[in-house]
Amino acid sequence: MEKKPNILIIMSDQFRGDCMGFMGHPDVKTPYLDTLAARGVAFTNAYSACPSCVPARAGFLTGYKPSHHRRVGYVDGEKWEFDRTIASECAKNGYYTKACGKMHIHPTRTLAGFNHIDLHDGYLHYVRYQSNEYKYQQRINDDYFYYLRNEKGIDADTIDTGLECNSWVARPWCYDEQLHPTNWVTNKAMDFLRTRDPGKPFLLFASYLKPHPPLDPPEYYYNMYMNMDLRAPAIGDWEKEDEIERLGRIFDSKTGPKDKFMIKQMMAGYYGLITHLDHQIGKLIQALVEHEVYDNTIIIFTADHGEELGDHHLFRKSRAYEGSCHIPLIISAPEHLVKGIKRGAKAEGVVELMDIMPTVLDLIGAEKNEDIDGKSLMEMLSDPEKKVRAYLHCEHAYMEHSSQWIVTEKDKYIWNTNDGKEEYFDLEKDPRELHEASKENIERVSEMRKALIKELEGRPEGFVKDGTLVAGRPYEPLLDKPF
Repeated sequence: MEKKPNILIIMSDQFRGDCMGFMGHPDVKTPYLDTLAARGVAFTNAYSACPSCVPARAGFLTGYKPSHHRRVGYVDGEKWEFDRTIASECAKNGYYTKACGKMHIHPTRTLAGFNHIDLHDGYLHYVRYQSNEYKYQQRINDDYFYYLRNEKGIDADTIDTGLECNSWVARPWCYDEQLHPTNWVTNKAMDFLRTRDPGKPFLLFASYLKPHPPLDPPEYYYNMYMNMDLRAPAIGDWEKEDEIERLGRIFDSKTGPKDKFMIKQMMAGYYGLITHLDHQIGKLIQALVEHEVYDNTIIIFTADHGEELGDHHLFRKSRAYEGSCHIPLIISAPEHLVKGIKRGAKAEGVVELMDIMPTVLDLIGAEKNEDIDGKSLMEMLSDPEKKVRAYLHCEHAYMEHSSQWIVTEKDKYIWNTNDGKEEYFDLEKDPRELHEASKENIERVSEMRKALIKELEGRPEGFVKDGTLVAGRPYEPLLDKPF
């Protein structure tokens, strides 16, 4: 009987799609991710269809689009009740499934189809509030926080640096590097390799919190980028200054900092976390080699969403702009596991997190349920010029910044659901979105608007009436039922 391949999925949190060496970033150094890309296929137009933690992870785990899993924005405290996940489907096919790191699922410690979880969700306000039941308190049920307190004392916390979990303020990690949450996830994943049942194939989900804030890389990595001249954030000719003037000195604002030195600190903290993560991925790869499973393991690297990092005077995610929704996706595999794989190729077709589940099921020879919205990327591994969709529909309920958008490998159309404002970017000519070009591309904007109308027809919010987009409709982050 032919041995089934092991699957290692590495997910990072808040990792921009351009922040890797092989993608041509002028500053960020990622030797191990570059290696994975050289030994696999890099999907250069991978996106998060609803770019914040909870909806993005729901799509990844289920293979559903946002309106199908109902989370069309960020929402905490909503119970996860999915019949199938990528983990449960692998388990049905004889795989032992393990998750290490961030899940961001409610109730906390929900297995979501995994056999076991070593949990670290990062600092989450919702499960830190004292009004929560004791069993849901993060400092009780999060394995990493429990570990850190055993190592450094009962009061030890990841915010001992003075940094907040959504802040652009940056400084080095205040404890030993080995105690950093990135190292902890790596060590837990390596411990799984030591203790696994060697007679069963595995699905290992190494889910890293970083480079999500707090921006607290170990000192070596922080200094590495503070000592470099870094490329400035992307500020286009369409920008307004009012929001950065009003919010640019608030530590957890949705803009980046106004102060130029703090902008550099923010970038050094973020890039430092990426290179630290990259080196820990290298450590995990070496463990695969030592356990003699590297040659029978398919490695997938991705992220739940990106980070604006000062682009357009913005910080965090949830927006339609590239820093927020453009993510990395690499599928790296030996040729004997994926016949005909074009190692070192770049596939330019638009893909999304929901595509990972059907792809994995194809890789392990499992049946797929018909209601999965994602598309298998198997054929793109051997034919990188192939495309699985003409465009991707994305959305995010985000108060006054709520938007719907259509993106292709060449361009993007954005519609603000509150005031109906439209934006168009020619990504082929202008990948950093420096020029808003709707007036020069009226016909193309009309085509993409029609595509969005088609996607939104019949939605419960009432976004479409008589074939026309309707702005100002109520838009909540959770649908009452799947659409």
